[in-house]
Amino acid sequence: MGSAKNSSSAARKARIEEMRRAERARERRGRVLTIAASAVVVAGLVVGGVVLVNKQSGDKDSTPSGDAKNSGDSGHFTTGKDGVKTWSGKLARTHVTSKVSYPMHPPVGGNHNPVWLNCNGDVYTKEVPDENAVHALEHGAVWVTYTAKAQKADVDALAAKVKKTPYSLMSPYENQEAPLILSAWGHQVAVKSAKDPEVNKFFATYVQGQQTPEPGASCTGGVMK
Repeated sequence: MGSAKNSSSAARKARIEEMRRAERARERRGRVLTIAASAVVVAGLVVGGVVLVNKQSGDKDSTPSGDAKNSGDSGHFTTGKDGVKTWSGKLARTHVTSKVSYPMHPPVGGNHNPVWLNCNGDVYTKEVPDENAVHALEHGAVWVTYTAKAQKADVDALAAKVKKTPYSLMSPYENQEAPLILSAWGHQVAVKSAKDPEVNKFFATYVQGQQTPEPGASCTGGVMK
């Protein structure tokens, strides 16, 4: 048993380290692209043109729009024996720049802002825009949310876990049914405390899990709030 646990732990650590290396590589590529884009903008201004760079993600099936207030989602949650709720139906992925009305809180998918919320172990102390957080879920992040009713010890313990986990983020969220909720793209679960076994299980299953629409997409270089 001890050997199996050690092997599992080592594999988990190796996976996280590989994710960190990939993230650093994406950051380097992002800096190069940013410099190149800036040069194009400057050149355009010199000749009297205006170059707008508005692409933040490589969604192949996303169509930018500025007036879509609906999430584009259809369906409902089904709850498994482990308490995890799975969205049965459609979760839209169109980029919009307006506020979106989601059918669930926190949202687990749907139309979202073109810019993702940084999710490289980021812990936010104030509420964040749903539209940016949903984009982070699209990249394979787990989003931990809590209300004022959550115990401080649980909030602190979950924050510590998020800080050491790439592709995760945490923020307060008052408009939810339970004090502590974990969300991923298409999946959500309420946990009783930071020690709830479902916490580790949810992270292990959904951080860059099979549900991820854009596996490997960046969790840095987006919005910080």
